[in-house]
Amino acid sequence: MSSPFTLRPYQQDAVDATLQHFRKTEDAAVIVLPTGAGKSLVIAELAKLAKRKILVLAHVKELVEQNHAKYESYGLKGGIFSAGLKRKQNDFQVTFASIQSVSANLDRFSAEYSLLIIDECHRLNDDDDSQYGKIISQLRSLNPQLKVLGLTATPYRLGMGWIYQYHHRGFARSSDPKPFKYCIYELPLSYMVRNGYLTEPKCIDASITQYDFSALKQNRFGEYAEAEVNQLLGKHPRVTQTIIEQVKALSQTRQGVMVFAATVKHAQEICGYLPVDQTALITGATDNKERDQLIQSFKQKKLKFLVNVSVLTTGFDAPHVDFIAILRPTQSVSLYQQIVGRGLRLAEGKTDCLVIDYAGNHFNLHHPEVGEKKPNPDTDPVQVFCPSCGFANIFWGKTDDEGNVIEHYGRRCQGLLDFDPTDKQELKQQPQQCDYRFRFKECPHCNAENDIAARNCHKCKMAIIDPDDQLKNALKLKDAMVIRCSGMELSSVQDRLKVTYYGEDGEELSESFDFSKHSQTTVFNNLFGKRIANAQAPKTLNNISEVLAIKSLLTAPDFVIARKQKHYWRVQERIFDYEGKYRKANQL
Repeated sequence: MSSPFTLRPYQQDAVDATLQHFRKTEDAAVIVLPTGAGKSLVIAELAKLAKRKILVLAHVKELVEQNHAKYESYGLKGGIFSAGLKRKQNDFQVTFASIQSVSANLDRFSAEYSLLIIDECHRLNDDDDSQYGKIISQLRSLNPQLKVLGLTATPYRLGMGWIYQYHHRGFARSSDPKPFKYCIYELPLSYMVRNGYLTEPKCIDASITQYDFSALKQNRFGEYAEAEVNQLLGKHPRVTQTIIEQVKALSQTRQGVMVFAATVKHAQEICGYLPVDQTALITGATDNKERDQLIQSFKQKKLKFLVNVSVLTTGFDAPHVDFIAILRPTQSVSLYQQIVGRGLRLAEGKTDCLVIDYAGNHFNLHHPEVGEKKPNPDTDPVQVFCPSCGFANIFWGKTDDEGNVIEHYGRRCQGLLDFDPTDKQELKQQPQQCDYRFRFKECPHCNAENDIAARNCHKCKMAIIDPDDQLKNALKLKDAMVIRCSGMELSSVQDRLKVTYYGEDGEELSESFDFSKHSQTTVFNNLFGKRIANAQAPKTLNNISEVLAIKSLLTAPDFVIARKQKHYWRVQERIFDYEGKYRKANQL
């Protein structure tokens, strides 16, 4: 049957990658395409090619309806199983369903499905008791060879990190299992903009004023308590008014404006400053019929301003939107991308989409690939080559004025060894991740390097002492000294290398290493040689001259623990790469 659509090259590549992957393995896979890339067409093409039963899940009725419509545009018939759409059909070869309706009617899905497609799959977690988990378990019990494919623009979620383990370009996102094993196809936002498939986002700083949400505490999903947000906003009523005055001024040359508010009360305040006859407010409490009418009026350009609270971030399609005003805080890069994505679809007369963040979220749309929360506000994605395998890692980090990496927060190399995704036999074996660690905790039993959060050695399985326990126990002792190390100095004293550690309150501790003795040279190299330039350039240092020549590249420990020995303090422990409950030097 001829298709009413001609797939864009990247959409066809995504379809081909899916077919190739599932011919090799049944491991769950994910496709990453930016918002507006046409994921529904990829789903429709895969469903058209299928010979057996397929279930397509989405979390909102708009996506269920959209995916179903694209499929039926091929002249094919598919079912809809969604309470929100008042249809519960599951006797077709292809069923488009809402996650909530299927989860509540699992007994209706007792047939054998060959493929489960999950749209907006970043919502999936690794909990078997979740709605997604129960559905997957049910379908796998009926067909152990069930194939699971996810599609998303944002393959990570706050609190869990990346939703997949391995990438088809030959690197690992995680050492631990994830809901999806492989990312089999990915296209960056920059490609879509550069090739004219999406509108360019014109991101500018709020030049007049912005909210300061930095004092508020967030939950593990990067969200804030509504009462606390309202209390903060209530203290600065003129800030909102000033912001909306600017939004109105800038909207004069814009077709459609979406305003993302922090709370319902905040949204109501915003609407009070906008023209009544041009503004609509949609919240989670808005009646479905009224919501559909307001959205339709906005799409028909009868309304210019659409104010919402956490409800129009996915499944909403109004291509004429060319101004996104973000007045809500979030620590979730995926949510931020979804918000901005509402304005990136192509439309007649649209040249760009103005994006102004009044909440100080500070995300870089073109560099979300780090996929983790920024460790510091002044960090950016940096490229760090692995000294062992040569893989070019992307970590959060800092650079100097010349662009050289001076610090990064990567732990383990992400490269996969001898990985060839085109090899038909490759995916039958577990990919082997490079074991080089930029930050590590050494096992006291076998000296193996472990992740800094490890409780047991990955090699000998013995327990590793928790740094917090080390510090807690040392602080209890009268004959122990613990300093928060703010720096160190190295010098040559009587043919020995003297290392002096400086505490933030002026304390000093020192120790020396005799490089004429192999054992002390080995100890020094295990401590410092592996951490040269934050482990970017490890080497074995054989004498004092070699050490002093590169002393500025040596990494100081975060804490130093010493015990009293009659008339002097003897250094016993140096804690590097610390992440725990105790404050490090110069941290507020």
